[in-house]
Amino acid sequence: MDFGLVLQTDPPASQVVSLMRRAERNGFRYGWTFDSAVLWQEPFVIYSQILEHTRLMHVGPMVTNPGTRTWEVTASTFATLNDMFGNRTVCGIGRGDSAMRVAGRKPNTLARLGEAIEAIRDLAEGREAEVDGSPIRLPWVREGKLPVWMAAYGPKALALAGQKADGFILQLADPYLTEWMVKAVRDAAASAGRDPDAITVCVAAPAYVGEDLAHARDQCRWFGGMVGNHVADLVGRYGEHSGMVPEELTEYIKARHGYDYSHHGRAGNPSTDFVPDEIVDRFCLLGPPEAHIRKLEALRDLGVDQFAVYAMHDARESVIEAYGQHVIPVFRA
Repeated sequence: MDFGLVLQTDPPASQVVSLMRRAERNGFRYGWTFDSAVLWQEPFVIYSQILEHTRLMHVGPMVTNPGTRTWEVTASTFATLNDMFGNRTVCGIGRGDSAMRVAGRKPNTLARLGEAIEAIRDLAEGREAEVDGSPIRLPWVREGKLPVWMAAYGPKALALAGQKADGFILQLADPYLTEWMVKAVRDAAASAGRDPDAITVCVAAPAYVGEDLAHARDQCRWFGGMVGNHVADLVGRYGEHSGMVPEELTEYIKARHGYDYSHHGRAGNPSTDFVPDEIVDRFCLLGPPEAHIRKLEALRDLGVDQFAVYAMHDARESVIEAYGQHVIPVFRA
Protein backbone atom coordinates (compact mmCIF):
# COMPACT_ATOMS: atom_id res chain seq x y z
CA MET A 1 0.00 0.00 0.00
CA ASP A 2 1.20 3.49 -0.88
CA PHE A 3 0.69 6.54 1.32
CA GLY A 4 -0.08 10.14 0.45
CA LEU A 5 -0.33 13.44 2.32
CA VAL A 6 -3.16 15.89 1.59
CA LEU A 7 -2.77 19.58 2.48
CA GLN A 8 -4.51 22.86 1.82
CA THR A 9 -2.37 25.44 0.06
CA ASP A 10 -2.58 28.01 2.82
CA PRO A 11 0.19 30.62 2.82
CA PRO A 12 3.06 30.51 3.24
CA ALA A 13 3.61 28.10 0.37
CA SER A 14 7.05 27.34 1.78
CA GLN A 15 5.37 25.52 4.69
CA VAL A 16 3.42 23.29 2.29
CA VAL A 17 6.67 22.43 0.53
CA SER A 18 8.40 21.76 3.86
CA LEU A 19 5.65 19.40 5.02
CA MET A 20 5.79 17.50 1.74
CA ARG A 21 9.55 17.12 2.08
CA ARG A 22 9.05 15.79 5.60
CA ALA A 23 6.41 13.40 4.26
CA GLU A 24 8.75 12.01 1.61
CA ARG A 25 11.47 11.44 4.22
CA ASN A 26 8.92 9.43 6.19
CA GLY A 27 7.91 7.16 3.31
CA PHE A 28 4.97 9.01 1.74
CA ARG A 29 5.03 8.65 -2.03
CA TYR A 30 2.23 11.06 -2.98
CA GLY A 31 1.65 14.72 -2.18
CA TRP A 32 -1.88 16.02 -2.74
CA THR A 33 -3.48 19.42 -2.23
CA PHE A 34 -6.92 20.97 -2.38
CA ASP A 35 -7.63 22.98 -5.56
CA SER A 36 -9.96 25.92 -4.95
CA ALA A 37 -8.62 29.17 -6.36
CA VAL A 38 -10.66 31.52 -4.17
CA LEU A 39 -10.07 29.79 -0.84
CA TRP A 40 -6.39 28.87 -1.18
CA GLN A 41 -3.24 29.63 -3.16
CA GLU A 42 -2.72 28.26 -6.66
CA PRO A 43 -1.54 24.64 -6.24
CA PHE A 44 0.21 24.14 -9.56
CA VAL A 45 2.73 26.86 -8.75
CA ILE A 46 3.44 25.10 -5.47
CA TYR A 47 3.72 21.68 -7.16
CA SER A 48 6.75 22.90 -9.07
CA GLN A 49 8.50 23.65 -5.78
CA ILE A 50 7.46 20.34 -4.20
CA LEU A 51 8.81 18.46 -7.21
CA GLU A 52 12.02 20.50 -7.18
CA HIS A 53 12.65 19.68 -3.51
CA THR A 54 11.72 15.97 -3.54
CA ARG A 55 13.14 13.03 -5.45
CA LEU A 56 10.35 10.52 -5.96
CA MET A 57 7.11 12.09 -4.73
CA HIS A 58 4.20 12.30 -7.15
CA VAL A 59 1.94 15.33 -6.82
CA GLY A 60 -1.56 16.33 -7.85
CA PRO A 61 -4.84 17.95 -6.86
CA MET A 62 -7.42 16.24 -4.67
CA VAL A 63 -9.29 17.32 -6.64
CA THR A 64 -9.43 19.68 -9.61
CA ASN A 65 -12.49 19.97 -11.86
CA PRO A 66 -13.36 20.65 -15.52
CA GLY A 67 -14.77 24.11 -14.91
CA THR A 68 -12.20 26.42 -13.32
CA ARG A 69 -9.56 25.96 -16.04
CA THR A 70 -9.91 25.17 -19.71
CA TRP A 71 -8.94 21.59 -20.40
CA GLU A 72 -5.95 22.40 -22.62
CA VAL A 73 -4.54 24.65 -19.88
CA THR A 74 -4.93 21.90 -17.28
CA ALA A 75 -3.30 19.36 -19.59
CA SER A 76 -0.47 21.71 -20.56
CA THR A 77 0.27 22.51 -16.92
CA PHE A 78 0.55 18.84 -16.00
CA ALA A 79 2.60 18.09 -19.13
CA THR A 80 4.99 20.94 -18.37
CA LEU A 81 5.59 19.68 -14.83
CA ASN A 82 6.13 16.18 -16.18
CA ASP A 83 8.60 17.42 -18.78
CA MET A 84 10.52 19.27 -16.07
CA PHE A 85 10.46 16.59 -13.36
CA GLY A 86 9.82 13.27 -15.09
CA ASN A 87 6.17 12.16 -15.13
CA ARG A 88 5.56 12.67 -11.41
CA THR A 89 2.04 14.09 -11.52
CA VAL A 90 -1.44 12.63 -11.05
CA CYS A 91 -4.64 14.40 -12.04
CA GLY A 92 -7.25 13.92 -9.34
CA ILE A 93 -10.54 15.27 -10.69
CA GLY A 94 -14.21 15.53 -9.75
CA ARG A 95 -17.33 17.56 -10.50
CA GLY A 96 -16.15 20.48 -8.35
CA ASP A 97 -17.40 21.43 -4.89
CA SER A 98 -15.79 24.41 -3.14
CA ALA A 99 -13.97 25.62 -6.27
CA MET A 100 -17.24 26.00 -8.15
CA ARG A 101 -19.70 26.92 -5.40
CA VAL A 102 -17.56 29.66 -3.84
CA ALA A 103 -17.42 31.32 -7.28
CA GLY A 104 -21.19 31.09 -7.63
CA ARG A 105 -21.19 28.22 -10.10
CA LYS A 106 -22.81 24.80 -9.97
CA PRO A 107 -20.67 21.64 -10.02
CA ASN A 108 -20.00 20.23 -13.47
CA THR A 109 -22.22 17.55 -14.93
CA LEU A 110 -20.96 13.98 -15.06
CA ALA A 111 -21.15 14.08 -18.86
CA ARG A 112 -18.79 17.04 -18.95
CA LEU A 113 -16.50 15.41 -16.40
CA GLY A 114 -16.29 12.24 -18.50
CA GLU A 115 -15.32 14.23 -21.58
CA ALA A 116 -12.72 16.17 -19.59
CA ILE A 117 -11.08 13.03 -18.20
CA GLU A 118 -10.38 11.72 -21.68
CA ALA A 119 -9.38 15.07 -23.19
CA ILE A 120 -6.99 16.10 -20.41
CA ARG A 121 -5.28 12.70 -20.37
CA ASP A 122 -4.96 12.57 -24.18
CA LEU A 123 -3.57 16.10 -24.42
CA ALA A 124 -1.10 15.63 -21.55
CA GLU A 125 0.17 12.42 -23.16
CA GLY A 126 0.64 14.04 -26.58
CA ARG A 127 -2.48 12.81 -28.36
CA GLU A 128 -5.10 14.88 -30.13
CA ALA A 129 -8.33 15.61 -28.27
CA GLU A 130 -11.50 17.51 -29.02
CA VAL A 131 -12.10 20.53 -26.79
CA ASP A 132 -15.31 22.52 -27.28
CA GLY A 133 -15.67 21.09 -30.75
CA SER A 134 -12.13 21.82 -31.92
CA PRO A 135 -9.33 19.25 -32.33
CA ILE A 136 -6.25 20.21 -30.30
CA ARG A 137 -2.84 18.65 -29.70
CA LEU A 138 0.15 19.78 -27.66
CA PRO A 139 2.94 19.28 -30.24
CA TRP A 140 5.81 19.60 -27.77
CA VAL A 141 4.79 16.70 -25.48
CA ARG A 142 7.24 13.79 -25.59
CA GLU A 143 6.60 10.56 -23.66
CA GLY A 144 4.13 12.24 -21.35
CA LYS A 145 2.17 10.17 -18.84
CA LEU A 146 -0.78 11.42 -16.82
CA PRO A 147 -2.95 9.05 -14.77
CA VAL A 148 -6.39 10.58 -14.15
CA TRP A 149 -8.09 9.51 -10.92
CA MET A 150 -11.72 10.42 -10.35
CA ALA A 151 -13.40 11.22 -7.04
CA ALA A 152 -16.91 9.79 -6.69
CA TYR A 153 -19.66 8.79 -4.24
CA GLY A 154 -22.96 8.23 -6.06
CA PRO A 155 -23.94 5.36 -8.38
CA LYS A 156 -23.61 7.26 -11.67
CA ALA A 157 -20.31 8.85 -10.66
CA LEU A 158 -18.92 5.50 -9.51
CA ALA A 159 -19.93 3.99 -12.85
CA LEU A 160 -18.17 6.80 -14.72
CA ALA A 161 -15.00 6.26 -12.69
CA GLY A 162 -15.04 2.59 -13.64
CA GLN A 163 -15.66 3.37 -17.29
CA LYS A 164 -13.08 6.10 -17.87
CA ALA A 165 -10.69 6.83 -15.00
CA ASP A 166 -7.29 5.31 -14.24
CA GLY A 167 -7.97 5.52 -10.53
CA PHE A 168 -10.80 6.00 -8.05
CA ILE A 169 -10.55 8.46 -5.15
CA LEU A 170 -12.87 7.78 -2.21
CA GLN A 171 -12.88 10.50 0.41
CA LEU A 172 -13.80 8.49 3.50
CA ALA A 173 -12.28 5.48 5.26
CA ASP A 174 -15.30 3.43 6.30
CA PRO A 175 -14.67 -0.23 5.35
CA TYR A 176 -18.36 -1.03 4.69
CA LEU A 177 -18.80 1.91 2.32
CA THR A 178 -15.39 1.33 0.76
CA GLU A 179 -16.32 -2.24 -0.11
CA TRP A 180 -19.63 -1.12 -1.64
CA MET A 181 -18.08 1.65 -3.71
CA VAL A 182 -14.99 -0.22 -4.88
CA LYS A 183 -17.25 -3.04 -6.09
CA ALA A 184 -19.40 -0.54 -8.00
CA VAL A 185 -16.34 0.94 -9.73
CA ARG A 186 -14.85 -2.43 -10.61
CA ASP A 187 -18.20 -3.79 -11.87
CA ALA A 188 -18.57 -0.75 -14.12
CA ALA A 189 -15.05 -1.24 -15.44
CA ALA A 190 -15.72 -4.88 -16.24
CA SER A 191 -18.99 -4.00 -18.00
CA ALA A 192 -17.09 -1.46 -20.10
CA GLY A 193 -14.57 -4.12 -21.17
CA ARG A 194 -11.79 -2.73 -18.99
CA ASP A 195 -9.58 -4.62 -16.55
CA PRO A 196 -11.15 -3.79 -13.15
CA ASP A 197 -7.96 -4.63 -11.30
CA ALA A 198 -6.05 -2.01 -13.31
CA ILE A 199 -7.93 0.83 -11.59
CA THR A 200 -5.95 2.27 -8.69
CA VAL A 201 -8.04 2.76 -5.54
CA CYS A 202 -7.11 5.66 -3.25
CA VAL A 203 -8.90 6.21 0.06
CA ALA A 204 -8.40 9.67 1.56
CA ALA A 205 -9.40 10.66 5.10
CA PRO A 206 -8.08 12.49 8.16
CA ALA A 207 -5.71 10.54 10.40
CA TYR A 208 -4.92 11.66 13.93
CA VAL A 209 -2.50 9.64 16.05
CA GLY A 210 -2.91 9.86 19.82
CA GLU A 211 -4.72 8.57 22.90
CA ASP A 212 -7.09 11.52 23.40
CA LEU A 213 -9.99 10.42 21.20
CA ALA A 214 -12.24 13.32 22.16
CA HIS A 215 -9.66 15.83 20.97
CA ALA A 216 -8.91 13.81 17.84
CA ARG A 217 -12.61 13.72 16.95
CA ASP A 218 -12.96 17.45 17.38
CA GLN A 219 -9.94 18.04 15.15
CA CYS A 220 -11.36 15.81 12.41
CA ARG A 221 -15.10 16.52 12.64
CA TRP A 222 -14.81 18.97 9.72
CA PHE A 223 -14.39 15.99 7.41
CA GLY A 224 -17.91 14.73 8.03
CA GLY A 225 -19.15 18.14 6.97
CA MET A 226 -17.10 18.10 3.79
CA VAL A 227 -18.38 14.65 2.88
CA GLY A 228 -21.87 15.80 3.87
CA ASN A 229 -21.83 18.35 1.02
CA HIS A 230 -21.56 15.53 -1.50
CA VAL A 231 -24.04 13.35 0.37
CA ALA A 232 -26.58 16.18 0.33
CA ASP A 233 -26.23 16.31 -3.45
CA LEU A 234 -26.86 12.57 -3.64
CA VAL A 235 -29.96 12.79 -1.48
CA GLY A 236 -31.23 15.63 -3.65
CA ARG A 237 -30.62 13.59 -6.79
CA TYR A 238 -31.73 10.11 -5.72
CA GLY A 239 -33.98 10.68 -2.71
CA GLU A 240 -33.44 9.86 0.94
CA HIS A 241 -34.57 6.22 0.82
CA SER A 242 -34.08 5.40 -2.85
CA GLY A 243 -31.89 2.35 -2.23
CA MET A 244 -29.38 3.85 -4.69
CA VAL A 245 -27.04 5.04 -1.91
CA PRO A 246 -26.47 3.21 1.41
CA GLU A 247 -28.25 4.79 4.37
CA GLU A 248 -24.99 4.39 6.29
CA LEU A 249 -23.81 7.30 4.14
CA THR A 250 -26.95 9.44 4.04
CA GLU A 251 -28.55 9.11 7.48
CA TYR A 252 -26.27 11.46 9.40
CA ILE A 253 -26.91 14.57 7.26
CA LYS A 254 -30.54 14.94 8.44
CA ALA A 255 -29.40 17.51 11.00
CA ARG A 256 -27.30 19.43 8.46
CA HIS A 257 -28.40 23.04 7.98
CA GLY A 258 -26.37 25.00 5.47
CA TYR A 259 -22.62 25.09 5.06
CA ASP A 260 -20.14 27.98 5.25
CA TYR A 261 -17.30 27.43 2.80
CA SER A 262 -15.11 30.03 4.54
CA HIS A 263 -14.36 27.28 7.09
CA HIS A 264 -14.13 24.47 4.51
CA GLY A 265 -11.75 21.69 5.46
CA ARG A 266 -10.67 23.29 8.73
CA ALA A 267 -10.64 22.02 12.29
CA GLY A 268 -13.26 23.75 14.39
CA ASN A 269 -15.57 24.34 11.41
CA PRO A 270 -18.84 25.58 13.01
CA SER A 271 -20.84 24.18 10.06
CA THR A 272 -20.08 20.61 11.14
CA ASP A 273 -21.64 20.44 14.60
CA PHE A 274 -24.24 18.05 13.13
CA VAL A 275 -21.58 15.36 12.58
CA PRO A 276 -21.78 12.72 15.37
CA ASP A 277 -18.79 10.97 16.91
CA GLU A 278 -19.83 7.71 15.24
CA ILE A 279 -19.38 9.22 11.78
CA VAL A 280 -16.00 10.72 12.70
CA ASP A 281 -14.86 7.31 13.92
CA ARG A 282 -16.13 5.55 10.82
CA PHE A 283 -14.84 8.02 8.24
CA CYS A 284 -11.46 8.82 9.84
CA LEU A 285 -8.49 7.02 11.43
CA LEU A 286 -8.06 7.91 15.09
CA GLY A 287 -6.19 6.55 18.09
CA PRO A 288 -2.80 4.91 18.65
CA PRO A 289 -0.78 3.55 15.71
CA GLU A 290 -2.14 0.04 16.26
CA ALA A 291 -5.69 1.25 15.59
CA HIS A 292 -4.59 2.88 12.34
CA ILE A 293 -2.80 -0.29 11.25
CA ARG A 294 -5.87 -2.46 11.89
CA LYS A 295 -8.13 -0.23 9.85
CA LEU A 296 -5.61 0.14 7.05
CA GLU A 297 -5.20 -3.63 6.87
CA ALA A 298 -8.97 -3.94 6.46
CA LEU A 299 -8.94 -1.33 3.69
CA ARG A 300 -6.01 -2.99 1.96
CA ASP A 301 -7.87 -6.31 1.98
CA LEU A 302 -10.77 -4.55 0.23
CA GLY A 303 -8.50 -3.56 -2.64
CA VAL A 304 -7.27 -0.14 -1.52
CA ASP A 305 -3.91 0.71 -3.10
CA GLN A 306 -3.21 4.03 -1.38
CA PHE A 307 -4.23 5.77 1.82
CA ALA A 308 -3.94 9.55 1.66
CA VAL A 309 -3.81 11.36 5.01
CA TYR A 310 -5.79 14.57 5.28
CA ALA A 311 -3.68 16.63 7.70
CA MET A 312 -5.90 19.62 8.39
CA HIS A 313 -5.55 19.57 12.17
CA ASP A 314 -3.21 20.68 14.94
CA ALA A 315 -0.83 17.71 14.65
CA ARG A 316 0.40 17.72 11.07
CA GLU A 317 4.07 17.15 11.81
CA SER A 318 3.44 14.51 14.46
CA VAL A 319 1.08 12.46 12.27
CA ILE A 320 3.65 12.49 9.46
CA GLU A 321 6.34 11.28 11.88
CA ALA A 322 4.07 8.69 13.53
CA TYR A 323 3.12 7.22 10.17
CA GLY A 324 6.75 7.18 9.09
CA GLN A 325 7.89 5.42 12.26
CA HIS A 326 5.02 3.08 13.09
CA VAL A 327 2.54 2.67 10.22
CA ILE A 328 4.14 2.86 6.79
CA PRO A 329 6.90 0.32 7.59
CA VAL A 330 4.21 -2.29 8.36
CA PHE A 331 2.86 -1.96 4.83
CA ARG A 332 6.27 -1.87 3.18
CA ALA A 333 7.49 -5.05 4.83
